[in-house]
Amino acid sequence: MSKEKVAGLSIGVLLVVGVLSWMFTAPYLGNTGLARTPGIILGGTPTPAPDDFSTLHETHQGPIMMKLASFPPFVNYVSWVGRPGGVITATRPDGGLWAQQVRDNGGDGWLRIGDATYEMRAVEIHGDERIEMMRLWAGGRSIDEQVGGTGAPLRDWEVFFWEPR
Repeated sequence: MSKEKVAGLSIGVLLVVGVLSWMFTAPYLGNTGLARTPGIILGGTPTPAPDDFSTLHETHQGPIMMKLASFPPFVNYVSWVGRPGGVITATRPDGGLWAQQVRDNGGDGWLRIGDATYEMRAVEIHGDERIEMMRLWAGGRSIDEQVGGTGAPLRDWEVFFWEPR
């Protein structure tokens, strides 16, 4: 076998190993507690959605995992607040991929809270209801506070409500 073929085969094997390693280890938590790299495997146990997600929020603190049914099928960590009937999430107004996927593809996806995975649908919230949900999501912080290094105050962030499907 020629040196070129060996080199090409070696590069191909390294790429496959790299992609598989990424698939099974990402997303991972960075120093900030939020994922720095999206993954594609959500995991968890498919579970019927409860009527009231606020009870889950009492027992599971910290970010949860989210995956949309659209392409690419990235899994990301999101901050959340459980409410009767669903889950509030928010994201910076910086043109992020998952928010655009919700708008473009109907918002079907899954949320993983602990080991339970729920089939959900996200809907973007607008108007006065968005401000009220942002206050709940902000957890006592001022919605005029700038968070996340974007220079955008929380009142400008995009808010989504996830309901069981």
